[in-house]
Amino acid sequence: MKTIDELLRQGVEGKRVFVRADLNVPQDGTTITDDGRIRAVLPTVKALAEAGAKVVVASHLGRPKGAPDPAFTLRFAASRLGELLGSPVAFAGDTIGSEAHSAVAGLENGQVAVLENLRFNAGETSKDDAERAEFAARLAALADVYVGDGFGAVHRGHASVYDLPRLLPAYAGYLIATEVGVLRKLTDDVRRPYVVVLGGAKVSDKLGVIDHLLEKADRILIGGGMAYTFLKAKGHEVGISLLQEDQVPACLEYLARAEKKGVEFVLPVDVLVSSEFPDLKTKAPAHPTLVASDAIPADQEGLDIGPETRKLYASKLADAATVFWNGPMGVFEHPDYAEGTKAVAQALVDSPAFTVVGGGDSAAAVRTLGFDEEAFGHISTGGGASLEYLEGKTLPGLAALED
Repeated sequence: MKTIDELLRQGVEGKRVFVRADLNVPQDGTTITDDGRIRAVLPTVKALAEAGAKVVVASHLGRPKGAPDPAFTLRFAASRLGELLGSPVAFAGDTIGSEAHSAVAGLENGQVAVLENLRFNAGETSKDDAERAEFAARLAALADVYVGDGFGAVHRGHASVYDLPRLLPAYAGYLIATEVGVLRKLTDDVRRPYVVVLGGAKVSDKLGVIDHLLEKADRILIGGGMAYTFLKAKGHEVGISLLQEDQVPACLEYLARAEKKGVEFVLPVDVLVSSEFPDLKTKAPAHPTLVASDAIPADQEGLDIGPETRKLYASKLADAATVFWNGPMGVFEHPDYAEGTKAVAQALVDSPAFTVVGGGDSAAAVRTLGFDEEAFGHISTGGGASLEYLEGKTLPGLAALED
């Protein structure tokens, strides 16, 4: 995989460099509530601009249905990028139309433009190879060189991720190079004990990575909504907790495999429950009840791990040499159910291990709960991409950069 450093050595002054970034940030109206992914692409954009390139930044945001939707505009992300760069950033109100061509044509050396949401065009995500290729070709007309730096999208075979880098000289940006280097430390060159912490809502989202990590990890700690399907597999009542009944057989299989392989598979011993899901807007007190994980009342829902589980998980992380964490332990957005996620984050901060926070909600939780990002070994920008890499899958966006 050729990197941006090689491109910079060749010289980029006056060249139009298309940067496929990941500006898929959460927004509340016109306000960006977490700019972590914008900050993550700054080193690449800054380096190119300082070297005199005409930088064309493109990204997706949300899941618009192949047509313009003001709820998913990148206008506010472009504005935030300009603030972080400390210089104006042009914004094109389309991706391959007259505004895009005008914005790119108007760039002076060292200047930056952001195109509108790539997914406003059906060709970006089309399953039809010809439609996707046509969109990629029209994007290619805007650039001389391609730099892939949207790690959160590399597991998608989309036009700007997979087809476009095959049409232009292609290089990996600093973010992708860093992410791949980190993930190799979790797969090829692992320091032990290797502890994996998995949470989040659905066990089905993590089945592939659990399957793969049973061959790699020394311990797997389970929390979040997915824990209740494992507890059900062990024969426990889970009340009205999030449950994927169809995944119980798979959970049983993984528990048996873990025991056979000597992988320590740890489930919650106590949980906070309530008959009602908390109000995440008002943050009104939820008044949860603490129960043992094998004694959840039939009319209650598990919403966070309890204090004994927090202590247990902290002890299981204390001697780790490598930790990968993906998924919160509970409904961390509400203060009454944030302590489990906070405890895991604190255990990683306190650990001398190489600690990786696997993107998505885990990364958002770290920032929401006020932790210093520098206290972790690495915070990934791509939850889904990280998981698929750890499953051993070929990621289209990386494969295209390696061709």
